[in-house]
Amino acid sequence: MKKNKVLFFYNPEAGNGLFKNNHDYIIEKFQKKKMYVVMLRGDRKGALYEFLKDMRQDEYRKIIAAGGDGTINTLINAMMHYGIDLPIAIFPSGTANDFAYYFDLPHDLDSIVKIALDEHYTYTDIGRVNNKYFINVAAMGFLVDVSQKTDPDIKNTLGVISYYLKGVSEIPKLKPIPIKIRSEEYTSEEKIYFMLVMNGRSAGGFRRIAHMAEVNDGKMDVIIFKEMPIREMAPLLINILTGQHHENKNVVSFRTSKLYLESDQKVGTDVDGEKGVDFPLDIEVIPRKFKINTLIDDMEGAKW
Repeated sequence: MKKNKVLFFYNPEAGNGLFKNNHDYIIEKFQKKKMYVVMLRGDRKGALYEFLKDMRQDEYRKIIAAGGDGTINTLINAMMHYGIDLPIAIFPSGTANDFAYYFDLPHDLDSIVKIALDEHYTYTDIGRVNNKYFINVAAMGFLVDVSQKTDPDIKNTLGVISYYLKGVSEIPKLKPIPIKIRSEEYTSEEKIYFMLVMNGRSAGGFRRIAHMAEVNDGKMDVIIFKEMPIREMAPLLINILTGQHHENKNVVSFRTSKLYLESDQKVGTDVDGEKGVDFPLDIEVIPRKFKINTLIDDMEGAKW
């Protein structure tokens, strides 16, 4: 059977509506290559699950995810649920496009359509936290609460700036969280403000959070921001912007394939910008699980 169909899963609310307003253009480009686009509107999470449940996988060449990190997260969780093993093309158009940034994917329509029409791929690991999967980052702590309190309309209008503005307003309420961390590489009890478990390199628009991370090395980059005096936050922010935060005394970082986290307090969690699961957290890497459409082939997992 010919694998000549492409599923186009898009978030109609993401970004500026670039893809929602250009469906005919996208369909035309694919049809000229003898590929036929099936459009699926991601206005509710259940729509994708309903579609994949009855999907004939052997008819499809790939799936396109048009939106931000949250759209990709919805897609990979649904694909894992139904055992769908197809390449993924990313059309970045969300508030946060951190995973797309890793691959240096363009944002203009002509360029991203061209990449999706080609057959160049790179393997990517994914992470699992309890019963949920993530492709870029799992986060927990203060900034998660900030993100979940930020109005979605403001996010779409101001992008990552909205998180910073909300974060500044919440600093007076900042309280450390006691947490138990257990892995082969690092075991400790800490009081933290925030913690990231990274597969990609960028989070929340900060491009150098895990600047040495590789998406296909079987490891996660763990970054812990410990309790600190308020006066030390400004220097830390500068360190984060320049990618030097790993040297800051208030930061612990290590790389691991498995991690277990506990806390006696309620801790907000987030996976790829979406609401996460409750503690305790059992986190692990699933190596080289999906193929991502990229500018060039990197199927051996070499450094990007």
